[in-house]
Amino acid sequence: MGPLMDVPALAARSDAGQRTVLLDVRWALGDPHSRQHYLEGHLPGAVFVDLSTELATPATPARGRHPLPVHDEFQETARRWGVNNGDVVVAYDNSGNMAAARLWWMLRNAGFQDVYLLDGGLAAWLDAGLPLDTGPVDAAVGRVSFDVSPAGGRMPSIDAAGAADWPATGVLLDARAGERYRGEFEPVDPRAGHIPGARSAPTTENVDGAGLFLPADQLRRRFEELGVRDDVPVAVYCGSGVTAAHEVAALEIAGFQAALYPGSFSEWSNNPARPVATGSGPSGHAAARGGVASKDDPRTPRTAAPCPPRFAE
Repeated sequence: MGPLMDVPALAARSDAGQRTVLLDVRWALGDPHSRQHYLEGHLPGAVFVDLSTELATPATPARGRHPLPVHDEFQETARRWGVNNGDVVVAYDNSGNMAAARLWWMLRNAGFQDVYLLDGGLAAWLDAGLPLDTGPVDAAVGRVSFDVSPAGGRMPSIDAAGAADWPATGVLLDARAGERYRGEFEPVDPRAGHIPGARSAPTTENVDGAGLFLPADQLRRRFEELGVRDDVPVAVYCGSGVTAAHEVAALEIAGFQAALYPGSFSEWSNNPARPVATGSGPSGHAAARGGVASKDDPRTPRTAAPCPPRFAE
């Protein structure tokens, strides 16, 4: 079944009375009203998940804008959502699973296997003519126990040093919008551009106009055109480790296993010792260290705020 569950399969589970933990992970960069959107209409029985406080710890320059919580804290959070061992968990959002994929990756990383993304998210549910509920859902506390080793999680991941070395032997994909990769626009991070050697692979190109993941063969062709092969290691980063998880899911659908750089560019760009490249190619313009270019530099990135909704994190 892979990372996805479609609306008919979820509806069939509901009709058959099969236990399913539904988690609403609505979140978008620059929109502080995620919980209000949830209260105004969500899948029946869905519990709201606050990405900023439940899927991340407070931002620090050393770890980026959405550092991963430790496993014990995340386990307690999952119990508050009502998750038990043996449950089937389905996560969704209203942005093509750009946010929900963070939860999918974290549960898989914690050793929880039966977790899926609702393909197409809230829009697909509504397009099927299915109802929504309003107001909060308070789940009975669950008893899930995550299965992780002291050495780390179950999903492959890398740190900043690994990201620096990765392009020498593998493919490093930047899942942010092309404007941010090229350094033309940076709404939140201290420097604009990309990790030298990374290739631009916007997450938005993993889905169609309805927010459904592209078929596996189309995704495979997309990633092969970016240099991904079965015998070539691939890793992904984004702005703060959120939508890069979406790209990991898309790569899995295509038949590739990818490592995630959780700190992503928000961690990388806060360290002045790390070089940043600009331009459309992996090496871009000459990599620069330290702060952004001077105002007289024709390559000075253009910045603006707030971030337009189409810029995923």
